[in-house]
Amino acid sequence: MLVPPDMITVQSKTIFQINKYYAEKVQVRMGNIAIVLREICKIVQEVLREVEVQEPRFISSLVECNGRFEGLEVISPTAFEVVLYLNQMGVFNFVDDGSLPGAAVLKLSDGRKRSMSLWVEFITASGYLSARKIRSRFHTLVAQAVEKCPYRDMVKLVPDTTEVKLRIRDRYTVQITPAFKCTGIWPRSAAHWPILNIPWPHPALVAEVKTEGFDLLSKESVILQGKNANVEGDAWLLHFTEAENRLLQGGYRKRCLSILKTLCDRHLDLPGAPIGYYHLKTLLLYECEKHPRETEWDAGCVADRLNGIFLQLISCLQCRRCPHYFLPSLDLFKGKSPTALDNASKHVWRLCRDILTSSKAFDRL
Repeated sequence: MLVPPDMITVQSKTIFQINKYYAEKVQVRMGNIAIVLREICKIVQEVLREVEVQEPRFISSLVECNGRFEGLEVISPTAFEVVLYLNQMGVFNFVDDGSLPGAAVLKLSDGRKRSMSLWVEFITASGYLSARKIRSRFHTLVAQAVEKCPYRDMVKLVPDTTEVKLRIRDRYTVQITPAFKCTGIWPRSAAHWPILNIPWPHPALVAEVKTEGFDLLSKESVILQGKNANVEGDAWLLHFTEAENRLLQGGYRKRCLSILKTLCDRHLDLPGAPIGYYHLKTLLLYECEKHPRETEWDAGCVADRLNGIFLQLISCLQCRRCPHYFLPSLDLFKGKSPTALDNASKHVWRLCRDILTSSKAFDRL
């Protein structure tokens, strides 16, 4: 098909503008965050080293590998989460019966004695490994470690929460979350994925993702509020970060995500925090399904993909529901105020309209 010369010119200008934005704004943001990560990881590693001295079962898994820190996730330019992988989940069965959407429990296997578990004192009378009890013990250990570590003048434990959150230099917040890595299994609540008759992702990539598995996190969540209080405390949250990252390999998918995060930092840091990186990442995965061909993820398509994601986001904000990619019954907007979501919808529409109507929009963004 012949394309009119003026369309080629417009597309070339858009590609140039986006590449310029990526070099001048996105990469600068990534560089600044990398500098912060090096500093805070050094401090967190020291705290975790002290924890391990007190309690060898909590072994630090925060190690650098190929330029990135294992288990570290950037939530915002000043907020981070470190997933601390625990050992010895083997004597427990993973129970995912759908009664707790987005969560599961770990139950002592039939015939197994409590004494066979490394985590014996955290097992409830019903035989469940309690996420809350493990987190409580870890909280106590971190509080003691902070007092002893060499950086105690610049780090403190955030009070009035059962979460383990460190405040560093009164500017950065790092949540440290105990977790188990579940490889080689896939949760029943995500068994519908991938949807039949959609060509993306390729079956080989699906097999890879399911083999990689998922994580179980010990943390508070609005998704568990209102459930049985005891079960809520024992439950572990399902977490798919590695699976999601694997799916976003290839083409300009990760570049799209980096641009989205930069736009979010600069234009969508709104009252009530209605929009976070994870919402954008989730909608990017849905956009991958809508545009399954690799040719739809090259440099010339980035602007179209960004617009598609922002239009999806506006729709989700107006419906006040953003379904989790692997667990669509889970609403990622749960707990957000309707007013904040409505306000965010207007901001995203202005941003989207600017990108759609002006070839020079990225000079202003």
